[in-house]
Amino acid sequence: MLDDVIPWLRCPLCGASLERSAAALRCASGHAFDIARQGYVSLLAGGLAPVGDTADMVQARAEFLAAGHYARLAEAVARAAGDLDTGAENPAGGVADIGAGTGYYLASVLDRQPGRAGLALDASKFAARRAARVHPRIGAVVADVRARLPIADGAAAVALSVFAPRPAAELRRILHPAGRLLVVTPDPDHLGELAGPLGLLAVDPRKEERLAARLGPYFDLVTHRQHRFGVALRHQDVAAAVAMGPSSWHADPAELAGRIAALPDPVPVTVSVTIWAFRPLNQRDTRGLR
Repeated sequence: MLDDVIPWLRCPLCGASLERSAAALRCASGHAFDIARQGYVSLLAGGLAPVGDTADMVQARAEFLAAGHYARLAEAVARAAGDLDTGAENPAGGVADIGAGTGYYLASVLDRQPGRAGLALDASKFAARRAARVHPRIGAVVADVRARLPIADGAAAVALSVFAPRPAAELRRILHPAGRLLVVTPDPDHLGELAGPLGLLAVDPRKEERLAARLGPYFDLVTHRQHRFGVALRHQDVAAAVAMGPSSWHADPAELAGRIAALPDPVPVTVSVTIWAFRPLNQRDTRGLR
């Protein structure tokens, strides 16, 4: 619920705290942000809106996830978040999911952490609409996750980035000093049985190197673990898997449909990801890096 996370939110225009006033959030400077009837709020700071997932992409993701193909992954993420050694018995704050999409993984994490609320941030209003309804302890916010996050310093006990952007300095800022960052990245052979036949975008083989370069100045790696399992996807599931990801921006629908039709039905596919856990460096160690 949005009310659960309002204390953590900050005005994207002036940085002041926000309070609910009827169907809007307002700050002391008079900036106001209407709460949509679907329960989410947009905290975009104006100017050009960030590019987020379209309604069709979000619908495809919701259908694919609802079929349970990534249920084992969601369970692994929730287990990893629950097992984090934070160095404190119970650091204050909630779970902030950056680029949360429909809130699927965040909901799984919250199911294992009943004392916390979750904040789902995404650039897509279509994703925020779904995230606002997926779990009673999720508050959904539309925001530019590549800019300054509209979240108070140290508000999150856990931050998530699941197949999503990782704004390192901002993630460090919003994390409690005893908090942890959990990142999920695809391995080079993730959905490999589909990549070649369907002409999908390939996973960067230097992804691990780039992850270390981006997060290294702000975080120490605590642990990482690969998760691999197989799923059998029917043709409609394959179409949804493509439509929900970045390849959907580049694929020709007619050509893609023909390529999918040429696959076995169902087709065995490998899910292969790595879950990384990081602890934040002391603020004095990161000063001057922004």
